[in-house]
Amino acid sequence: MSFDPALQVLQSTFGFDAFRPLQGEVVGELCAGRDALVLMPTGGGKSLCYQVPSLVRDGCGVVVSPLIALMQDQVDSLRQLGVRAGYLNSSLPAEEARAVEAALLAGELDLLYVAPERLIQPRMQALLDRARIALFAIDEAHCVSQWGHDFRADYLQLSLLHERYPHIPRIALTATADARTRQEILTRLDLGDARQFIAGFDRPNIRYRVALKHNPRQQLLRFLREEHPRDAGIVYCMSRSKTEETAAWLCQQGFAALPYHAGLDARLRATHQARFLREEGVVMVATIAFGMGIDKPDVRFVAHLDLPKTVEAYYQETGRAGRDGQPADAWMVYGLQDVIKLRQMMDASEGSVEHKRAEQQRLNAMLGLCEITSCRRQALLHYFGDTLDQACGNCDTCLEPVSTWDGTEAAQKALSAAWRTGQRFGVNHLVDVLRGQRTERVEQFGHDALPTFGVGSDLDGNQWRSVFRQLVARGFLSVDMERYGALRLRDNCRPLLRGEERLDLRRDPVRKAAKQQTRQALPEDIDVGLWEALRERRRSLAEEQGIPPYIIFHDRTLQEMCALLPGSLEEFGRIGGVGERKLDKYGAQFLEVIREYAAIGTAVPAS
Repeated sequence: MSFDPALQVLQSTFGFDAFRPLQGEVVGELCAGRDALVLMPTGGGKSLCYQVPSLVRDGCGVVVSPLIALMQDQVDSLRQLGVRAGYLNSSLPAEEARAVEAALLAGELDLLYVAPERLIQPRMQALLDRARIALFAIDEAHCVSQWGHDFRADYLQLSLLHERYPHIPRIALTATADARTRQEILTRLDLGDARQFIAGFDRPNIRYRVALKHNPRQQLLRFLREEHPRDAGIVYCMSRSKTEETAAWLCQQGFAALPYHAGLDARLRATHQARFLREEGVVMVATIAFGMGIDKPDVRFVAHLDLPKTVEAYYQETGRAGRDGQPADAWMVYGLQDVIKLRQMMDASEGSVEHKRAEQQRLNAMLGLCEITSCRRQALLHYFGDTLDQACGNCDTCLEPVSTWDGTEAAQKALSAAWRTGQRFGVNHLVDVLRGQRTERVEQFGHDALPTFGVGSDLDGNQWRSVFRQLVARGFLSVDMERYGALRLRDNCRPLLRGEERLDLRRDPVRKAAKQQTRQALPEDIDVGLWEALRERRRSLAEEQGIPPYIIFHDRTLQEMCALLPGSLEEFGRIGGVGERKLDKYGAQFLEVIREYAAIGTAVPAS
């Protein structure tokens, strides 16, 4: 089959003079009846890779898509171009579904969109057996990965396409997949012989910006009012309640904002999504339940009020901005509480130990991207195996270089302290050793006799926590969650320890920002991040009971918790203001915060 018919379809049906890089090669592969795996960034033109061959080849192209709420919009868009398109999913009334099935069997469809849960049903497969099929396109193919952020169990059964229809070409497409996920797609979908097409991951029109939380709502409001007062955009939050609260608050500030999460009534979700797609200037405040496959070209910003748990999720979510190629913003604020919540979600999941460990590694990679002092785009692309020879000039670290300092010697001291204490202790204990604090635990384990005892008295506690945090984020140290946050050296720290590598660290303005947030002076030995985490737990407990926070514990009691860092209920009971009743009622919950902070306080800045 010549390639000319494909180019003719591209020009006459879709109105484009020529294919983009890789598009033509993919189309040629499918038109020739061969399989393909395609990785292209959002807005890179993935859809044309299967739409054009579906019109060139004899039969109907069947597109497997998890995006039930968007199928109608996709079909409507194709029909506007004169393409005979239809869809089958649970939202379609029985009579209309029968009409679509009849059109398929009569050869009156060019493209049919099907939800994966319907495709794996025997009745649907029997229907396909009787139809003329041009190809199978498996969209959002990363959903097959059990390690990924959008895993769908139904995708695991899509290998049946190869088994049942071995002579029909298949194409798997995604915008988000690291090397491990790509291999999983090939294996689980039986695409071992497929040619791989990997376009660059760079979206040069998107400006990446990341900042520490200090007053997130006001930070968001300033960003929207100063830069996007009338633009369409998406604000991602971690919880359902936060999406609704934030959307209501933005409406009070004069924005057309709508909430979206999986807990909303399906009709209301569909209404909100339709408004976002069809109206101008709407801000969608959503959980990750929203957005996969959103085909709205003029999204001018994507904002994250909470930390995504993986770089893949961050890349895919920010990729919904600027699909038209025009300038767009990816803006995010993050803090300690985000990581505590993500860790709790991981621990509560039913995944295996291996799965949880992989999740932790991906979270660490996300934190590393936040902590980077060099070009943020280069680091993001490097994660996916892509390269950018020069700094991009269009991210926050390029436009406003962060203040850094030569942390080589401090890093060597920190690594040495972790090593000499047997790699069995968390950050707070290591900080005590470095600063020469003769605490009960330091003396108990004889760590006051180590060569590293007291060698770090030139830095305060928060500065040392910043050092440890950045060593974890950059992969020199790992956090052993099974040993209550013990820090362990990784192999790549050897050149740094030997003095063969220099390390510049970010200079954090945490102390000043945090004190503005707390609006009170704190003793110098109080870690502001832990202080805020304890206040947040106190606030949530008070809210549940409808009482003022101070009735649970006074501020001075929280400060004493920060100073003493109790590790057991017995130690917690010795704190001033903690009686027997409050010990029984609240002790375990506040100890949980302290332990969580000890485990991951090294990995994030104070919020």
